[in-house]
Amino acid sequence: MFLVYADQKGRVFDHPDLFAVGRNGEMLTEILEEELIPLPDGATLVSLPGTAPVGMDPDTGEMVKLDGYTAVGALIPQGYTRLLLPGYVKTDKKSKLPLFGYTAVVWKDDAFWIAGRQSDDPHQWNPLNAPMDELRQRVERTLALYPDNRILQHLSHCALEYECLTAANNFFHRWEGALPVSYTCNAGCYGCISEQPDDSGFPSPQTRMNFKPTEDELVQVMLHHLQTPDSIISFGQGCEGEPSTMAHLIVPAIRRVRAETDMGYININTNAGLTDHIKGIVDAGLDLMRISIISAIDEHYNAYYRPRHYTLEHVARSAEYASSKGVYTSINYLCFPGVFDREEEMEAMIAFIRRTGIKLIQLRNLNIDPESYLAMIPKAKGEIFGMKQAIEIYQEELPDVVIGSFTHVPPQELRRRKQVPQGR
Repeated sequence: MFLVYADQKGRVFDHPDLFAVGRNGEMLTEILEEELIPLPDGATLVSLPGTAPVGMDPDTGEMVKLDGYTAVGALIPQGYTRLLLPGYVKTDKKSKLPLFGYTAVVWKDDAFWIAGRQSDDPHQWNPLNAPMDELRQRVERTLALYPDNRILQHLSHCALEYECLTAANNFFHRWEGALPVSYTCNAGCYGCISEQPDDSGFPSPQTRMNFKPTEDELVQVMLHHLQTPDSIISFGQGCEGEPSTMAHLIVPAIRRVRAETDMGYININTNAGLTDHIKGIVDAGLDLMRISIISAIDEHYNAYYRPRHYTLEHVARSAEYASSKGVYTSINYLCFPGVFDREEEMEAMIAFIRRTGIKLIQLRNLNIDPESYLAMIPKAKGEIFGMKQAIEIYQEELPDVVIGSFTHVPPQELRRRKQVPQGR
C-alpha cells in the first residue's frame, strides 16, 4: 500500500517506493490491511494545504517527509467511518485546515483505498441519488407551490449551493428531510460549520439561517414531507443553531401536524442541553431524538461545545426523559482517531449510553483541524486502542445498541405510539 500525495498544482501521485502511513491523534502509524476498504462511491480526494506528506521506507521502517509536496486525504460519504487520518506534518504551524474530515488514503492493487469501515448502508446518502438537473426542477416546482415559505426558500439554497442531501430530500419527497428552525444557539461549538467567531481562523463552510420561521411555515414543511410511513422530518440542521431554543414554535407545530396525520416520524437533532424545552417537545409527540456529543467527560465536552447555561448532566437527563417516554434515542457521536478510541473516553461513553437508554450510535467523522482540536482537549490518560478495535469493544459491551452512521426508522418493537390529539 503506497503513499498518495499531491504536487503544488493539485495533481495526485502514488509513490513507487514509500508505504503510506496514517495518523491516530498525534501519532504516525502503520496502516494495517484489515483497516482498508476500497475508496467508496461519492468520496473525494483533496490536498491538505500547508502540509507535507509522510511515508514509510519499507526496508528500514523509518518515516520519510516529502518536501515540496502536500498530503492527500479522502472526504468520505455518510455511512463510512474514518479509522485513521492521513500521514502528514504541517509546514506552516499556524495554518488551520478547512473544516472537513480527512481520511487516510493509499494506492493498492491499482486503485485507491481508505483507512475506514462501512458502518451503515450508504445508499440513501449517495450524492448520485440527487442528480442536479432533476433537483433544480423539483426545487422550482416546490417553491411554486409554496411561494411564501421562507424555510423552503432557505433549503433550496442548501440543496443547490451546498449540495446538502438532507435538504435535497425535501424536494425529492423522500427519506429524511430537513426542517431548520433556529438562528440562535446555546453552545459555541469549536467546529461549528455555520457560525465561527471572526478570530477563529476557520471559514464557515455554510451560512446559518437568519430569520425566525412562523409556526405555519413549520407545519407546511412537515405536512409536505410526512406523506409516507418511512418519512422523517428533522429539526436541527448544520445551517442552524440549537432547535430546542425554539420550543415555543416546535411544540404547537408538532401538535397541529399530529392532529392531521400520524404518518412518518418527527425527529430532532439537538445538543439536548435545555432539558425543560426537550421535555415539552417530547410530550408534544416527538418520535426520534439524536443528541450531538463528542465526549461523556465534562472537561472534554465543555472544551468543544462551550455550553451556555447547561452542563453534560442536563444532556443526560434529557436523554433519560426521552427514552422513558418511548422516543427512539440516538447519539450523533463525533469521532476522531486517537480520541474516540482512548480508554477513558470509551469507559465514560459506555456508562452514559447505559444510563440514558440510547438505542443507536451514529458514528460521525469530526470535521476539524486536527492540531487545533488536540491542543484544546485533555491529554490521553489510558490506553489508545485504535478505531477498529474500539468499535468492536462497543459492539461487545453494548450488544443491544445499533452502531450506524445516520438516523434510522426504529424497528417495529421500538416504535413510539403516535400521539394524535383527542377529538381529531
